[in-house]
Amino acid sequence: MEPIKKVVFDKTYDAPVHLVWKAWTDPEMVKEWWGPRDVTIPECKIDLKVGGTIFIVMEAGEAMGQYKDTKWPMLGTFTVIEPNSKLSYDAKAWTEGQKETTEIEQVTELVLSEEDGKTKLHLVATINKFGPDATMAVEGMQYGFTQQLEKLGDFLAKKK
Repeated sequence: MEPIKKVVFDKTYDAPVHLVWKAWTDPEMVKEWWGPRDVTIPECKIDLKVGGTIFIVMEAGEAMGQYKDTKWPMLGTFTVIEPNSKLSYDAKAWTEGQKETTEIEQVTELVLSEEDGKTKLHLVATINKFGPDATMAVEGMQYGFTQQLEKLGDFLAKKK
């Protein structure tokens, strides 16, 4: 099946690969940086094994205006886990209370490699299906991931 939308990111972080891996796989760390600006993560559960689940809830903050307090859950299943190297999961995300019309089916693949103490991140996210009321979220995917990866960089800079 041809993806509906695909975004690709290549970033280098001034942090060791094991720290970047932990930032993606430790629920307490994920809560500190996940999602675009102006969201918090009130809930995050990660069962880090192939077939295990990743469950994250994003909640809109004050700066998101009319969306304040809106929650966007995401539930996924890990398909590939190669510690400190590769992580892949299939996921569905939606707007709480509007799952039938806002659900987005997405595959995310993360590849990490270390070079001179820095970590190169290659991320590919593809949307394969989405509900009729999820158009804005699909269109904003590039923007949201850009902010999320910037937040990850800020988080890693504080952890070094």
